[in-house]
Amino acid sequence: MKRLKATIATSAVAVALSYAAGSTPALAQSLNEAITSRVQSSSGQDRLLVDAQEIVYDNDKNTISASGDVQMNYQGRTLQADRVIYDRNTGRVFAEGNARLTDASGTVATGDRFELTDDFRDGFIDSLRVVQSTVDNGRPVTTRFSAPRAERSGGETTVFESGTYTACEPCKDNPERPPLWQVKAARIIHNNTEQTIYYEDARLELFGLPVAYLPYFWTPDPTVKRKTGFLSPRYVYSNTLGFGLGVPFFWAIAPNYDLTITPTYLSRQGLLGQVEWRHRLETGAYNIRAAGISQLDSDAFLDSPYGPGDREFRGSLETTGQFYINQNWRWGWDIALVSDKWFLHNYSIRSESLSSLYLKESVSTLYLQGQGDRSFFDLRGYYFQGLSTSDWQKQQPIVAPVLDYNKRITPSGIGGEFSLDVNVTSLSREAAQFESTTKERPTIFGPYDTCAIFSPESCIVRGISGSVSRASVQASWRREFIDPVGQVWTPFAYVRADQFWIAPDFNGYQNYELANFIDGEDDYLFRATPAIGLEYRFPLVASLGTSGQQILEPIAQIIARPNETRIGRLPNEDAQSLVFDDTSLFEWDKFSGYDRAEGGVRANVGLQYTVTGADDFYANVLFGQSYQLAGRNSFRQGDLANVGLESGLESRTSDYVGRLQISPNQNFSFVTRARLDQEDFGLSRLEAGLGANFNPLVPLSTSVTYARYDAQPEIGFVYPREGILTSARWDITPNWYISGSILLDLDRYLRARDTFLAQYTANPETAVYNRQNYASVSSLSVGMGYIDECTTFSVNYTMTPRDVAVYSGEKDRNHTVSLRLELRTLGEATISQNLDGAGSEDGVAN
Repeated sequence: MKRLKATIATSAVAVALSYAAGSTPALAQSLNEAITSRVQSSSGQDRLLVDAQEIVYDNDKNTISASGDVQMNYQGRTLQADRVIYDRNTGRVFAEGNARLTDASGTVATGDRFELTDDFRDGFIDSLRVVQSTVDNGRPVTTRFSAPRAERSGGETTVFESGTYTACEPCKDNPERPPLWQVKAARIIHNNTEQTIYYEDARLELFGLPVAYLPYFWTPDPTVKRKTGFLSPRYVYSNTLGFGLGVPFFWAIAPNYDLTITPTYLSRQGLLGQVEWRHRLETGAYNIRAAGISQLDSDAFLDSPYGPGDREFRGSLETTGQFYINQNWRWGWDIALVSDKWFLHNYSIRSESLSSLYLKESVSTLYLQGQGDRSFFDLRGYYFQGLSTSDWQKQQPIVAPVLDYNKRITPSGIGGEFSLDVNVTSLSREAAQFESTTKERPTIFGPYDTCAIFSPESCIVRGISGSVSRASVQASWRREFIDPVGQVWTPFAYVRADQFWIAPDFNGYQNYELANFIDGEDDYLFRATPAIGLEYRFPLVASLGTSGQQILEPIAQIIARPNETRIGRLPNEDAQSLVFDDTSLFEWDKFSGYDRAEGGVRANVGLQYTVTGADDFYANVLFGQSYQLAGRNSFRQGDLANVGLESGLESRTSDYVGRLQISPNQNFSFVTRARLDQEDFGLSRLEAGLGANFNPLVPLSTSVTYARYDAQPEIGFVYPREGILTSARWDITPNWYISGSILLDLDRYLRARDTFLAQYTANPETAVYNRQNYASVSSLSVGMGYIDECTTFSVNYTMTPRDVAVYSGEKDRNHTVSLRLELRTLGEATISQNLDGAGSEDGVAN
């Protein structure tokens, strides 16, 4: 036997050999040929790179052994060990001592002893441990396989005998301690080609204790983003639906389209079917979702109009899509068709059309959008479906088309900025929408709101029956000048023109009562509003040295324009949400939409003080008032919805508005805004919010929001509104947390309109608001959870009010407990249980 100490390196171009003094070049060359000849035969020009401290060539046994930090690289696979033996007779490679095999994907396998083919693709491994790293939704995921013995075959399949699989990291202090969860199986088969992991005779263990057994199942491996197979089941329980189990099946038909089918069996209502089709094309994507059920027990729901108790089949059909025409233009849709207003909530159907920011409704739209460097175009139509029992669909408008266009340019010569805004809106509805401004709430139309007396003194019109169309164009210009002393002067001007086409419908329902508010003829009305104005600011800056600066800034603004015309003759559909506060003090037109146009000569004044300091300190105070100097006050004369009245702007001198914001550092912030009566400084409107993050002292974050609004009976709010919302989260440990939120209704008025005659006067045709002697919990949420690199667990209890559609005066609650467990890379299970199940907002009977 001859000994040779050498480092052997081969590449696709040449073989570089460096060897100890006295070594024979011919011997070194034969060693290289012996190791590489077999693997080259099947892979062309691929070469083997070998690095070791010592290589021994045993001519008698026809073996070659390398020892001392051995590293071999071939076709992206790297084998490392203390000692590697190559048997030329069998073409097998044996690696021992700290053996480690890394494949091209970065997966690392370690073991006591490897027995591999000469290309490292196949073989047997003792005491195998495999670590595989991937990325899931932007987060790194590391999975671990282990087994006393495993076999690799075809370079694609690894069979772990008596294997273990987990995505949890081992305990640093005690690596032998069982992980949070693991799957043990008689055989675990990982097929890289199929990207699937098969488990035979498997059991799931938590903290080393078996909690579930499955004779056979499979999961995609962690590198898979989408693959045909069953998804995590969904468990359901409620008094209305009974016990339920849904098992989604995902079918990855092609790389760009798939189908998900989810049958859910409900013990009380039968089989709920859901299907979703998704398709991605070269220029965009769309999906179609459908759900339906033929109910076995419709008695679980209230009868019409308080619920769907008269329906046997219920369902929904939804579709969304978006496609790009080019880099500037796109079009799309979001359309939902629902059998009834309660279906989506009753059966917890996920819907992309739902909007619950202000109202609970489903919004369908079809749109075309374009955007340039300084321009924007949007053309769309809307269909609204109210999802609360008090919503009457015939009062919901169909809005089409709605066109918005904005263009901004910098004109030569005069400078500044020129802006062009265009809006075209057309809508129609079957039934007029009335709302009482008194405490009496008639019930002659069941749950739907109406008026006892249809007169402008006690009733407002939220929307007229028939059709309304309007085209508006506004051209504006503004330019900022700064004089030598630092005063900022901003002159501006605009002209706006509106054309209305009004065709009211006085037939059917309560529509004939519209004659008390508008005339009965079709009208083609024009309105023009030119305006000029000037805004003045003088920021006075004072340095606080190295700690920051303070700025005192007086602000004044004056706008001159003719009186607003046709107030009360024109419907108001899009300008009903008027709020006068610090954010609208210096708006040119304080109305929120195009249907109203502020007129007259108005001045707005304010004083702003800002301090910035060290450690992210920030404070800001704004206080101001608005004055009607000449002409008709647009906010003094109400329209069909009385917008402007009781806004704080209806008198010649407005209420005071102010804002206070303080952030001592980045962990704490406080902001409050208020409206104060201009005569006695009485509080008309108050909003306050506090946010605090106590890290790193205490892992606790919290927020508190308080709001109080005076009664505004002339616009439909006959009693004050007051409430407080608070939420908090405490990270007990780096993994465990508790959280909660509570919404308190502090105005203490039981709204009979919302609860359908919770209490009513001696006259059964009218209902009133009733004062309670205590504040009530409007909603409550409490939960706790655990999260780490491999497990997410949470349990939550929520309670929200549910209106009861009976003349009982009672208000029931929706109590729900939900549990979610996610074993990362393995699956997720969610269980939601409704603890009662009463409520007319959902159309559910007791």
